This record gives sequence, structure tokens and C-alpha cells, in this order.
Amino acid sequence: MAQFSISQRRACRLVAIDRSSARYQGRTVDDEAGLRAALEELAQRHPRYGYRRIRIFLDRDGHAMSPSRAHRLWRAARLQVPRKRPRKRVAAARPRPQAPTGPNQVWSYDFVFDHCANGQQLKCLTVTDEFTKEGLAIDVDGRIRSARVIEVLSHLVSARGAPRFLRSDNGPEFVSKALLSWIVAQGIGMALIEPGKPWQNGVAESFNGKFRDECLSLEWFRSRAEAKVLIEQWRRHFNEVRPHSSLGYLTPNEFVARGARPAPCHATGRGAAVCGASAPRPVAQPSPRGQMQQTGVAVSS
Repeated sequence: MAQFSISQRRACRLVAIDRSSARYQGRTVDDEAGLRAALEELAQRHPRYGYRRIRIFLDRDGHAMSPSRAHRLWRAARLQVPRKRPRKRVAAARPRPQAPTGPNQVWSYDFVFDHCANGQQLKCLTVTDEFTKEGLAIDVDGRIRSARVIEVLSHLVSARGAPRFLRSDNGPEFVSKALLSWIVAQGIGMALIEPGKPWQNGVAESFNGKFRDECLSLEWFRSRAEAKVLIEQWRRHFNEVRPHSSLGYLTPNEFVARGARPAPCHATGRGAAVCGASAPRPVAQPSPRGQMQQTGVAVSS
């Protein structure tokens, strides 16, 4: 403009740009270095969490930001979560028998196995609430028989009340006469999954996968006693600290405290999570195959 002795207004008109664009001065964000350092620290503390979940932790510390900015900082810091081997997906349209519509309606339980550094075997009984995604209990021992399963479930029923259904596979510990007798006495229905269809117990499978990925694969247990302590710490972290995408990035405890309620019939994805659950609607007539209702269970002495 000084070379041609014309005003800024005329120069902007000639090149067809707005004067505000010509006057704009770029500004660097002062807290970029601090945010990146906090991002890297959280990524080291939680190596299996991606930028979306790390962003929730930063937001709790007062560093609110959009997902796009968190992703930009994540890429700038060259952070990356190691990819897991992709698994074959099951069509989401397949209904799940006795799908829950509220808390404390369906509990699922299963076993996870591991070993300590001294060679001791770890057998972990995991119990989860399918609606709130809470890890209700993780019992750790070398051997867990049906009597121990009854003891763990009895403690949970005394503290939280009995659920409507218990979902599990057809393992010997879950179909024993003693356990079936206890279930009938408590007035609880059984929802045994069909053989070869683990997706019918999808909540337990998902919980077990996170348990192995974020705890068992990262910790080095020197003894069974140490494993019990560290696994219980992880369970509390899972319920109280870890944000869950299926719950609108709330923790299970926050989800329950806000009054968990079932999602409307048309809600899916994030809307379903915010409304109360990401699980499919309960089917009208559950398949009788692989399921045992209270009235249909006959226990022989």
C-alpha cells in the first residue's frame, strides 16, 4: 500500500478481502506447552487411554477443550495407543435376551484367568451390572468353586438387593446344583447364554477385556496377595474415575448418582448413553433356549 500510495480500504477492495482479515494478527496460545505436558503425563499414567478419555481428565482439572483441540495436541505430542488385534464384529441388530432397562436388573458374571510372577494361578470372578456398567466385584483366588460364587453373590445381594436375572455361560461353576438351589431360594431368574454365542454376554465380555487390557496386561503381580490388592484398586478406579463413552463419558458412580433411567426407544449411540443406557431394548419374547426361569428350574437333591 505504501508503494502504490493507496489506502487500506481501497487495497482490500482491489484484492477482494475483508479489512479485518488484513488487520488480523496471529496469537499463540500461552497454555499450549502446559496442556501438552499435562497430556503426556496423563498418557503415561494411563497408557491404554486415547485422547478422548484423556480429555475428560483434563476437563476435570479445569482445562476444558474441544475434542478437536485435544486431538491436535495429542498428534503434536506424537502420542499413540498401541492398536489391539481387530476382532470379528457381531451385527448390532441381534437382540440380547433379558436386556436391562434399569439398574440392578441384570447382573452378568464370568471368569478371567492369569498368573503371578511366582507361578501361582489367578482365577478372577467378575460381576457387573449390565445397565450401569459397574464392576460390582472381582474375587481373586487360585480356585473358585460354586460355594465361593454363592458367597460372593450373597454378599452383593445383601448390600444391593437381588437382581431380576443372572447372566452367565454354561460353565460348571454356574450350573451346579448348589448354585441353582441358592438362585431359586433368592427368587432370581437365570439367563444362560446359548453355547457358542458369547455376544449374548457382551457386557461381561467387554468388562473382562478392559480388565485384562488395563490391569492384568500392565501389572506384574509378585504374589496372589498383591494381585488382590491391585485388582481391587483397579475396580474402584473403573467405577469412580474412569470415564465411559457408553455412559456419555461419566463414571458408573456418576451415572448412578445422576439417576440412571432407560433411554427412549428412538435414542441410539451418544443419545442413548446420555438418556441412560446404550443397551438394546428388551425383546418381547426371550428365547427359551439356554435360559432357565425360576418356575422352570428343577433341582434334584
